[in-house]
Amino acid sequence: MTPIFTPTDDDIDDDLPLADTGEVLELVLTPDLSGDRLDRALLPLLGEMSRARLQALIAEGRLSLDGQPVTDGKHKAKAGTYTLTIPAPIAAIPEPQDMKLEVLFEDAHLIVINKPAGMAAHPAPGTPDGTLVNALLFHCGDTLSGIGGVLRPGIVHRLDKDTSGVMVAAKSDAAHRGLSELFSRHDIDRAYEALVRGSPKSPSATVTTRIGRSPHDRKKMAVLKTGGREAITHYRVLESFGTAATRVRCTLETGRTHQIRVHMAHLGCPCLGDPVYGSGAPAKPVAEALREQGFTRQALHAAHLGFVHPITGEKLSFEAPLPEDMSALYSALKGLN
Repeated sequence: MTPIFTPTDDDIDDDLPLADTGEVLELVLTPDLSGDRLDRALLPLLGEMSRARLQALIAEGRLSLDGQPVTDGKHKAKAGTYTLTIPAPIAAIPEPQDMKLEVLFEDAHLIVINKPAGMAAHPAPGTPDGTLVNALLFHCGDTLSGIGGVLRPGIVHRLDKDTSGVMVAAKSDAAHRGLSELFSRHDIDRAYEALVRGSPKSPSATVTTRIGRSPHDRKKMAVLKTGGREAITHYRVLESFGTAATRVRCTLETGRTHQIRVHMAHLGCPCLGDPVYGSGAPAKPVAEALREQGFTRQALHAAHLGFVHPITGEKLSFEAPLPEDMSALYSALKGLN
């Protein structure tokens, strides 16, 4: 049996939910509501959920009281705080979709594309279709089916939905194994360009931290003192726009979820337009440039990808220029000098 590899972490992985645990609800059953059957007593606290759905969740052991599972909804309800875990919906098998792809390289084993901003890497809750996987299934046909898993065929690394740039996908099991090993060993060159708020203290430096899920917001990643995983980013300033904004190039030694976005925010220079890590307002001229350009995504672009072809041994290197929206924002920022 061919081993199935899961996609590697990447620094910009916003299109994949950080946790696939669904929703956890706390239901407070007051004494005046106790005494009835448990499923009937809890139902008014669950909005539009059907009684049959609640009974199924209880039978699956997803309801607990004081940490102890409650598996029979027919029992008499006791007052207290119940915890109900609602699993995330299972995604449907992706369908091929005829979508335009900018192909930078393709052979029998792999394909390299310049992913546009706004395209998720693969289906996920909230993004059921219109993804790179849907486009690849159409473009590559049956050769892609099942490689790396049914729901994410061919995917070995990911870019955020709203991050543009170079991305590689596997078309054969052998290529998938080989690419996964390259990413796992960090034996792959990745460079990104970002337009960030303010200016880093040093024109070039290495940022080394541990990154893990934020203890304050489970949907975000954060720099942690303990726990998490080591994350190393090398950056250098390409151009400064006064002290209001900067164009930087970041190269990765590791590829953790949201790594560049978290590290630049950690330096006090979040990516412009970042809806998750861009807390704080930019300088007024920068805010005006963002507004005039209608720029509402993180200004981050995967500009370079280089690796040794896992089958042929050929050294491959790919560059993608800034996309139109980010290039227009860059031009507007240049006018601030």
